Amino acid sequence: MNSRIIISISIFLFITQISSAQKSDLSMFKNLIGKEWKAEGKWGDGTKFKQETIFMFDLNKTIVIAKSKGFTNQEQTQYGWRNHGIRKYDATTKTFKFWEFDVFGGVTKGEIKFEGKNLIYQYQYGKSLVTDMWEYVDDNTYNFKVGDYTDGKWKQVYLETQFKAAKTANNGR
Repeated sequence: MNSRIIISISIFLFITQISSAQKSDLSMFKNLIGKEWKAEGKWGDGTKFKQETIFMFDLNKTIVIAKSKGFTNQEQTQYGWRNHGIRKYDATTKTFKFWEFDVFGGVTKGEIKFEGKNLIYQYQYGKSLVTDMWEYVDDNTYNFKVGDYTDGKWKQVYLETQFKAAKTANNGR
């Protein structure tokens, strides 16, 4: 009788571990890894947007690191490393979280949701809930939108451009 209980508990724990591993899977980022993504555009107020981002897995593929170049001053005359970010599954809340640290000393944090191959970053910016969406077009192209995305619809768009894979980066660990 005791051996049946031990076997049952072992099977239950094994299934729980498999289920947990599947929920924390970061494979939805796999297409972004090892490529240099570039985009240019204009914000709704007319200011320039220019960004280059590389993504890499780290810590045995339990996190994704994002490093971005962009304008590093208000006048948009200096360009360089602007943001370093982390994407990770949070087992406590059973959600995907992100943290983005910028050269100005700020940190943006929020949740990542997925619609098919689209990545949806949502975060508080002041009193507003802002969404950044990487909308999958093909393996080397994503439409990128920033704005108010509620109930699956864009209420307002502040920026709309495309990220294109420029070249393979050697950072795909």
